[in-house]
Amino acid sequence: MSAATAVPAPDAAPGPPVIEARTLTKRYGAVTAVDGIDFAVRPGESFGLLGPNGAGKSTTMRMIGGVSQRTDGSLTIMGLDPERHGPEVRAHLGVVPQQDNLDEELTVRDNLIVYGRYFGLPYSYLRPKAAELLEFAQLTEKADVRVDDLSGGMKRRLVIARGLVNEPRILLLDEPTTGLDPQARHILWDRLFRLKETGTTLVLTTHYMDEAEQLCDRLIVVDHGRIMAEGSPAALIREHSSREVLEVRFGAARNAEVAAQLQRELPRVDRIESLPDRVLVYAHDGESALEAVTGLGLEPVTSLVRRSSLEDVFLTLTGRSLID
Repeated sequence: MSAATAVPAPDAAPGPPVIEARTLTKRYGAVTAVDGIDFAVRPGESFGLLGPNGAGKSTTMRMIGGVSQRTDGSLTIMGLDPERHGPEVRAHLGVVPQQDNLDEELTVRDNLIVYGRYFGLPYSYLRPKAAELLEFAQLTEKADVRVDDLSGGMKRRLVIARGLVNEPRILLLDEPTTGLDPQARHILWDRLFRLKETGTTLVLTTHYMDEAEQLCDRLIVVDHGRIMAEGSPAALIREHSSREVLEVRFGAARNAEVAAQLQRELPRVDRIESLPDRVLVYAHDGESALEAVTGLGLEPVTSLVRRSSLEDVFLTLTGRSLID
């Protein structure tokens, strides 16, 4: 699915943002993990923080969740400061951490019920709510199974279901599909799409570009604690890349030489990027660019024409791969 197919959240509308950061900064000694970033999240939208490991995404999420104090700047969640109004803010947040911190000694159902008790929710509410969430997560048949018998994908779905026990207005998802196989990722995406359709505000971090294109109405690209770009996936691709990309391989020993030649002799393309294993030719028409390359007497070992993606955006902005 291309970025253009992302479905806007039905409740994303003008009005006060549910999350707003201004010059938000977090330092650990001499290390600046988050470096004065500004962003706002509208009600009902799916907002992403995209970047490599160590970019500052998880640190930002911890500050939003009120479990890490900011060094400088301002941050409000539903109009409240999470440092001064932590309990009030957390009552309306659902959290899906990077690690599956489930109680593996308990059953799937009991994980939901015990977690709900931390919010002071009564059993009369939690029993039917647990059944509803298990159906949502496609785990009804596993209700009485111990967590340590679940697959990785099932555990992630359970963590998401657990984060919905208190019917949060905002769901924070930190690297929700890391380590999952493609089938499990797509099942998880489907569950998150369903949440979007109900108007739940989603805030997620990821270093998977296809995930950001699938799930995010809008996102910020973060690197070294700073925002490199902001917008919808489709808008970022239009602004920072070309319509199509031609990938050609001439062998590791020749790629740089050929890229230099193409820089001189293909003036009508948008940009040429030389990578160790391939040469990227950014152009409006990739097939025409391939014809121009072969017209120069250059015969690539392999060639591929594809649509531009967020990976290309990141390469344009930083000159290196997004996934470190």
